[in-house]
Amino acid sequence: MRLLEFQAKRLLAQCGVSTPESILVRSQEDLKDISSFPVLLKAQVPVGGRGKAGGIRIATQMKEASQIVEELLNANIKSYPIQAVLAEEKVETTKELYLSVLIDSLTGVPLIMTSSAGGADIEEVAKENPEKITQKHLNSCTYPSDYVIRYLAKYTKLENKLEDFKRIIRQVYNAFQKYEAQMVEINPLALTPDGFVALDAKILLDDKAAYRHRDLVEKLQGEQKQLAKTNKTTAEQLAEKRGITYVTLGGDIGMISDGAGTGMLTLDLIYDAGGQPANFCELGGLAGAESMEQALEVVNKNTQVKVILIGLIGGLTRMDDVAEGILNYLKQYRHSKPLIIRMCGTGEEIGKAKLNEAGIEPFVDLEMAVHMAVQQASKGTSWQS
Repeated sequence: MRLLEFQAKRLLAQCGVSTPESILVRSQEDLKDISSFPVLLKAQVPVGGRGKAGGIRIATQMKEASQIVEELLNANIKSYPIQAVLAEEKVETTKELYLSVLIDSLTGVPLIMTSSAGGADIEEVAKENPEKITQKHLNSCTYPSDYVIRYLAKYTKLENKLEDFKRIIRQVYNAFQKYEAQMVEINPLALTPDGFVALDAKILLDDKAAYRHRDLVEKLQGEQKQLAKTNKTTAEQLAEKRGITYVTLGGDIGMISDGAGTGMLTLDLIYDAGGQPANFCELGGLAGAESMEQALEVVNKNTQVKVILIGLIGGLTRMDDVAEGILNYLKQYRHSKPLIIRMCGTGEEIGKAKLNEAGIEPFVDLEMAVHMAVQQASKGTSWQS
């Protein structure tokens, strides 16, 4: 379960982490509780990159705040409708850092990461300036040792703030353990004259541990459901309406398969080729023209998708019917994301002939199709095969 920022900060505050004063704004009426300006107005959506998308703005007076809140509550970020806005005091900082504790997927043990490049996209920092990131594996049975903290402080250039740094690390690790999180991240972690303050926070709770925190999870889920708008993306909403299996994954390669097995294989191949799938979408092995057309419509709704990869193995599914659905979709959506299609099986020759007439040449080999999709997504260009 991914928490919204205001929820993550509340849990961190309960473990002693300092956070800015704030109120949750769900309507213009809530603005009356703002007592001073300037304030930061931050869209509450379960996705990163809000700042670049215009979801974090500053207001210096009530009239300006009212206008910004109106705009935000009627906007989307990465296909997620903005559910609420966190109005937060502006904190003066002397330095911004990055701090996170997460489960290392390779070793299965906690990993602590720090960086002097706070406020930036940590993935970009890892690519462009990996020397600015310091990390250490931790003993899951104990708090981070003084040695580990001194090591992190040295490479984050915080030796002169060692006691404060030690305190914030142990507070964050306490939250990580207490709530059995998969990740606790503060970015940026601000250094102020009064100590460290979490300016932003992300917490990902482990669903498998939810039964041990039933009251907390029910409260968090209830809060998210009570917000004015759905927590689902526009693509997820359309998929639910159409009765299509669809899961958002956050990458840029839209994926459609005619069965779960083919879909899981395709996801593995995308990751192996260095790509990032935007979604998992499968049609249950009985795909027809209508279901394929609707699946394409759903995947195309995701604004992060750069290319759509269709992987089909026709057993019960007839490739001629699926091809008809693809062509019907393209007639309706002339500005569709580029399509890369792999098909084989029942009705394969007829299906390929239909696509060939429209200038589309399907792949026979799934791995080749995946590599082409990854290549096209990295370029971000329009192309069809």
